[in-house]
Amino acid sequence: MGKNLTKRSEDYSKWYNELVVKADLAENSGVRGCMVIKPYGYAIWEKMQAALDAMFKETGHENAYFPIFIPKSYLSKEASHVEGFAKECAVVTHYRLKNAEDGSGIVVDETAKLEEELIVRPTSETIIWDTYRRWIQSYRDLPLKINQWANVVRWEMRTRLFLRTAEFLWQEGHTAHATEKEAVEEAETILDIYANFAEGHMAVPVIRGTKTASERFAGALETYCIEALMQDGKALQAGTSHFLGQNFAKAFDVQFDTRDGQRDHVWATSWGVSTRLVGALIMTHSDDNGLVLPPKLAPIQVVVVPIYKGEAQLEAISTKVRPLLEALKARGISVKYDDRDTHKPGFKFNEYELKGVPVRVAIGPRDMENGTFEVARRDTFEKQVIASEGIVDHISDLLEEMQRAIFAKALDFRDTHITDVDSYEEFKEVLNSKGGFVSAHWDGTDATEQRIKDETKATIRCIPLNSVSDPGQCMVSGKPSPYRVIFAKAY
Repeated sequence: MGKNLTKRSEDYSKWYNELVVKADLAENSGVRGCMVIKPYGYAIWEKMQAALDAMFKETGHENAYFPIFIPKSYLSKEASHVEGFAKECAVVTHYRLKNAEDGSGIVVDETAKLEEELIVRPTSETIIWDTYRRWIQSYRDLPLKINQWANVVRWEMRTRLFLRTAEFLWQEGHTAHATEKEAVEEAETILDIYANFAEGHMAVPVIRGTKTASERFAGALETYCIEALMQDGKALQAGTSHFLGQNFAKAFDVQFDTRDGQRDHVWATSWGVSTRLVGALIMTHSDDNGLVLPPKLAPIQVVVVPIYKGEAQLEAISTKVRPLLEALKARGISVKYDDRDTHKPGFKFNEYELKGVPVRVAIGPRDMENGTFEVARRDTFEKQVIASEGIVDHISDLLEEMQRAIFAKALDFRDTHITDVDSYEEFKEVLNSKGGFVSAHWDGTDATEQRIKDETKATIRCIPLNSVSDPGQCMVSGKPSPYRVIFAKAY
């Protein structure tokens, strides 16, 4: 199974697109801008989903499901929200097709026009807040902490598998609270969950911060975010959590009786991560040989490949391997025994390297004689011969070590690609030569932010949380600036 991947150093974008397809993660579909997520790619998403879902439930959230269709009038109730999403909306206008009278094919039945057009959800705030009006009457109904796993549609013009597609999978949380303080704390709690997941499961180091006013979610008073750095020096927004204030509650008249007998609008948050995380996982760790997956998210953590000649040798090896498979499964380690007789061991080694399986175990006649296994790790290609007696402990420890090592490598890359600059010329030089995160002073104005974006294509990725006081001068305007912000070119 030849990889024939373009090298990252030659064309990073082409390398990424080839890897997604050749590693059997996803492919383009017959609908422009939409993708088919293949079983191996979906298995990664399922592991992400399971880990995040447990974290959400641990913090008191429940799952529900809301309609994919949103009446157009709902979207217009929150002004900044409709302005933010209007250009990406897919609209349903009719509910029936018919055969054309001239026999040219199927056409829209103009007699079946909807009384009110429907939006295919780009996000669910409006339909959910219309629902919450019926669910929330009193402080006793609060807090309301709901999450849904769903698909959304945003009519993107320029698409790339996992990173930006017209339809994608995600989770979106929507919570209602009695006080501003509780809602802000909720948004910050979710940011912590996202950051801990990114670093603890994805092995992707992130910077936690807030967005500038121009980069906030449409309708939010504050947007918290985690920003990751890809190997090509571009940033990727890996998750956002929004403090919505009372904007949506007022737009949809969601009021409650307070403890002191008053009426007030509830305070809201919304938050989400999507299948773009699969893209982040690929671009952060993978190499010119294929995927590199952190063990916690690898669909197959260990593959065992027998090396044999004839049925008798295969049967003997299979007997030897069986207790190992059972012992690994008992420890919660996902393992595959690849005894296919349709492919040679070399083909299998290549295949699992491309697919990023963390640990490969090989066993042949000589290993049978010596009571050993050959163990290879995907991230460093290091191989060791391990005695049968200690193999289970060795693999278990190795998976933990690999999870740490993959994160450490990504962290080192990220930290060596954060550059402090003080002048606009230096800023542009670093962006064009080194890339990565650029830490610089900004005067806080929309005009300066837009000028930098127009002239360099770099955006303010975030204002880091808990920024220490570091007074200086804006690199563009020379006006006072209390602290540095993080710039980068981004996906």
